[in-house]
Amino acid sequence: MATEEKDSAAVTRGYRKTRRGYVTSDKMDKTIVVEVEDRVKHPLYGKVIRRTSKVKAHDELGTAGIGDLVVISETRPLSATKRWRLVEILEKAK
Repeated sequence: MATEEKDSAAVTRGYRKTRRGYVTSDKMDKTIVVEVEDRVKHPLYGKVIRRTSKVKAHDELGTAGIGDLVVISETRPLSATKRWRLVEILEKAK
């Protein structure tokens, strides 16, 4: 019975977040820093506010450069601060 529960739990996986953002740094080996913008509505005044956060993402091939528009996806912890991975480069910087 316990093995059946483990097998079914291994098959189902939670929803993984995806975000779009601009690469702000590519100086580290296989790691990029992506600035992600989040729009939130102020709870009292209703104004839409832009909030940005910087996250580190894994870039296995080192193809992304500064200024590129990229899509990143949530993944398992890869290091102390890295929880995202590069999915694709939407637009290269000029």
